[in-house]
Amino acid sequence: MTARLRETYNNEVFNALKEKFHYKNVMEVPKLVKITINMGLGEAKDNAKVMESAVEEIALISGQRPVITKAKKSIANFKVRQGMPVGAKVTLRGDNMYVFADKFFNIALPRVRDFKGVSRNSFDGRGNYSMGIKEQLIFPEINYDKVDTIKGMNIVFTTTAKTDEEAAALLELLGMPFEK
Repeated sequence: MTARLRETYNNEVFNALKEKFHYKNVMEVPKLVKITINMGLGEAKDNAKVMESAVEEIALISGQRPVITKAKKSIANFKVRQGMPVGAKVTLRGDNMYVFADKFFNIALPRVRDFKGVSRNSFDGRGNYSMGIKEQLIFPEINYDKVDTIKGMNIVFTTTAKTDEEAAALLELLGMPFEK
């Protein structure tokens, strides 16, 4: 059983992109490679429970256990030593990626307060899209009563698109709600 969004890509989006940009080779058609979810937790140096709850929440949201990221260098001003845990991240590929993207576009983003769409200005020039979420409560898997602190996260959509225009067309056809 394949993900619903992957079938949409294979049946509709692929052909629409091929027609729109007049690709000569099917390997030129952009596709989604991976989705990276990152949660920076500066307060984890003082309280270990924050890291545990963040790892649980990312695992619930993504369906995959995250990796705990550690500080590369000691920074005295922030009271951070080399090797201290400072965040958690997970990289989604394959069906997990498509399931997360489908859930994110159709369930989580519409739950954001005063949501008018995501900005078109967050492309990096090479066809990748980055965005930030202010609170993890927009995901339906998160139980509001068990949340101790509201934490934000960064989500990066990595594509094979060469330009931002191609990547925007890909993400829009997949269902990302861009601003009008």
